[in-house]
Amino acid sequence: MNKILKWSLIVVGGLLVIGVVGYQILMAYTKSHSPSETITLDSNLVDVSITYSRPFRKDRQIFGGLVPYGKVWRTGANEATVIETNKDLRIDGKVLPAGEYSLWTIPAEDHWVVIFNSETGQWGVKGPSLEDNRDPANDVLTTKVEVYPTGGTVEQFTIALEEGEGTEMVMSWEDALVIVPFEF
Repeated sequence: MNKILKWSLIVVGGLLVIGVVGYQILMAYTKSHSPSETITLDSNLVDVSITYSRPFRKDRQIFGGLVPYGKVWRTGANEATVIETNKDLRIDGKVLPAGEYSLWTIPAEDHWVVIFNSETGQWGVKGPSLEDNRDPANDVLTTKVEVYPTGGTVEQFTIALEEGEGTEMVMSWEDALVIVPFEF
């Protein structure tokens, strides 16, 4: 094998190793600021899980600032938030078939549009433009829900699955609380 080809392969291999290691370090660093969490609702009737990253407020204005009103938000940080259900869910009179979906929202001051999209596994934004990384052609269900005050400041973005008179997905951050009721 000629020397130039041999050294070229060594250099390319070295760059690939450096790139992979650098990418892993960057991902770990990024996720340390918005740790990942999975919440679950396990009952005799349905299993629902939500995996999302939980950014902190850090004295920033979130809604209407960091998360602009009227623009699609990945509903967390890092990768797009994923909700998975083993049974069909009824949300606002519409059926969300059993499966795995990315969760997107469009916040406004008095309401949010909540979007369930069939594409999963994507990073939440496209490069430096920070535009959402969602293909609207894959939207399966959308619903509009009211925003309530939290009664205090929620420092870290939180999603909860709560059972009571009904079942709800509750999202809160800063001074906004959003409830998405569902049945199964």
